[in-house]
Amino acid sequence: MKEPKDNVIVTKSYKLALEIVKIYINLKNSKEFEISKQLLRSGTSIGANIQESQAAQSRKDFIHKLSISHKEAKETIYWLRLLSDSSILSKSVAAPVLELTIEIDKILASILLTTKNS
Repeated sequence: MKEPKDNVIVTKSYKLALEIVKIYINLKNSKEFEISKQLLRSGTSIGANIQESQAAQSRKDFIHKLSISHKEAKETIYWLRLLSDSSILSKSVAAPVLELTIEIDKILASILLTTKNS
């Protein structure tokens, strides 16, 4: 099932989750279990909470779900940098996923700021 093309944050966060799952599988196969689990949890939580925000029952609920996504994006950035800088994950694999995560983080920050100020 494809998401509507007009909802950029839903589409990008789903794409990120797919990339995170692929990285997790490769790390797990390389016997890296602890950090890979942390990355899987935070990286897939971003999209899950964004998806939940689409059915928010109130503005407060919407902000809450997106705030969780924003925090999870920050955590995912941390894990990706750690994996890359420690050479557990190659920079060529980490860089595009890190770039996408940073882009999602910035979009979430913008949506939150706009929603809180309106």
